[in-house]
Amino acid sequence: MKILLVYPEFPDTFWSFKHALKFIRKKAASPPVGLLTVAAMLPAEWEKRLVDLNVTGLTHADLAWADYVFVSAMIVQRDSARALIARCAAAGVKVVAGGPLFTMEHDQFPDVDHFVLNEAELTLPPFLADLSAGCAQRLYTTNEFPDIQHTPAPLWSIVNLKRYDTVSLQFSRGCPFNCDFCNITALLGHRPRVKTAAQIVAELDGLYARGWRKNVFFVDDNFIGNKKHLKSEVLPALIEWRKDKIGLAFSTEASINLADDPELLTLMAQAGFDTVFVGIETPNEDSLTECSKTQNKGRDLVESVKRLQRAGLQVQGGFIVGFDSDTTSIFQQQIDFIQRSGIVTAMVGLLQAPLGTRLYDRMKREDRLLNEMSGDNVDGSTNIIPTMGLDALRAGYHKILDQIYAPEFYYARVLTFLREYQPPQIRFHFEPQHALAFGRSIYQLGIRGVERAHYWRLFFWTLLRRPRLFPVAITLAIYGFHFRQVAALHVG
Repeated sequence: MKILLVYPEFPDTFWSFKHALKFIRKKAASPPVGLLTVAAMLPAEWEKRLVDLNVTGLTHADLAWADYVFVSAMIVQRDSARALIARCAAAGVKVVAGGPLFTMEHDQFPDVDHFVLNEAELTLPPFLADLSAGCAQRLYTTNEFPDIQHTPAPLWSIVNLKRYDTVSLQFSRGCPFNCDFCNITALLGHRPRVKTAAQIVAELDGLYARGWRKNVFFVDDNFIGNKKHLKSEVLPALIEWRKDKIGLAFSTEASINLADDPELLTLMAQAGFDTVFVGIETPNEDSLTECSKTQNKGRDLVESVKRLQRAGLQVQGGFIVGFDSDTTSIFQQQIDFIQRSGIVTAMVGLLQAPLGTRLYDRMKREDRLLNEMSGDNVDGSTNIIPTMGLDALRAGYHKILDQIYAPEFYYARVLTFLREYQPPQIRFHFEPQHALAFGRSIYQLGIRGVERAHYWRLFFWTLLRRPRLFPVAITLAIYGFHFRQVAALHVG
C-alpha cells in the first residue's frame, strides 16, 4: 500500500510566522506532528510519503503514486483542505481525513471517502482492519479517550527537518479547566493524559540523532495539567537528558497558575524551557467570570506574567475582546495591559464560538450565531453577534492592532520585557542562518524599515545593558515585522 500524507497550507496568519521565517529562508515553522504520528501507526511495510503544502507543492506524480491520500487539518486550513480534496477526487485518489477540522465539520466534506476522527489511537485500528478486509466504512469515531502511553513517536524519517525552524512534540492531551469558548475539552477531555518520561526522552533522542538542535514546542493544551507527573518524572528526566546536549530550547502552552508554583518554574527553567504561551484573555474580571476562566480570576495578572518572565519564561499571550461583559472601554484596557506586562507576542482576537463548546450552545439558544468560524485568531472575524454591536467591536479591535504593533508601542514592549527577563542556561547551537537573519534584520529593519530609530535604540540598549539577551532582542524585532504585516491585512 502506498500512502501519501498531505498537510494543507496555512493562510498568512499570526502564528504562521511567514514574514519572519523569510529572514532564515524557511517557509514553515514546524512539520505536521499529528500526521507524522499517524504515519507511525500505519503498517511498517506500507510505503509512506509526506507532502507539506506549506513548504512544497503537490504534483500529479505524487497523486499518481498514491493508493490513498491521508489529510489532517485545523479549521484555519479549511480552504486549502477543500482544494486538496477536490484535486484528489479529480485524480481518482481516495481520501482519508482526520484531525480537528474534520472531527468538527466532517459533514461539510462530501468528497472524502473515509473519516478517521477524534484520536487516531482508537479510530485508526478499526479502519485499517476493515480496509484490509475490504469493507472499510466511511466514518470512524469515538467518545472515548486513549491512553497515550502507547502512542508511537512521530515518523521523522519521512520529513526533511531542514525545512523547518521548530519541531513539535506532545507530552499530554486534555485540560482540567472549563473555559466556555474553548473546544479542547470537547475534543480531548478534562483529564490530562500524559506520556511517560521514557517516551519523551526517546522522542528527543530520535530528533537529536537526526541532527536537530533548534526549537522544540511541546504542543500540549496545558503542559502543567498534571503537575505531579511533571515534577516527579518528566522534568527531572529532561534536566538529566540535556546535561550533555547543546541547543533544543523548549516552549509550550500553560495556564497562568504556573506562576503560583516556584518549584515547577525552577524545574522548567533547568529543563530548558524559555517560552510559554498563556491564555490571558482579558483584564476584565466580569468577562473572566462570564467565560469560566477561573484560574485567571482574583489575581494581579501583570505581576503573574512578570513572575514567569523573571523565572526565565518569555510569555506569549492570547487575548480576546467581544465578551458580553465587555464595554467599549475594554480596548484601551487591553492595550494598557499588554504594554505594562511586556507580553511582546500578544495575539488578540475577537470572541468566537467553536462547535462543541458551551459558548456555541448558548449562542445557538440565543439565536446569535452567524456564519462558520474562520479559525484565524487575528482576522477580525467572529461567528457570533456581540452585545456591543459588530461595528463597535471591529473598530475597537482595529484600534488595538493598530497600536500594539506600531513600532513605537511594540519596541517599548520589547524593552519592558528585556528589563524583566532572566533567561535559562541553554547552550545554543549556532547556525549560519542566524548570521544571515541578523544581517537581514539590519537591512530590512534598521535601514529600510519604518521602525529604524526604534530598531537601533533596541540594538544598542541591549548590547550595553543586557548583552546576553541580544539574540532575543533581534528575534523579537523580526517577529514584530511579521506581526505588522499580518495586522496590516486586517487593519489596512
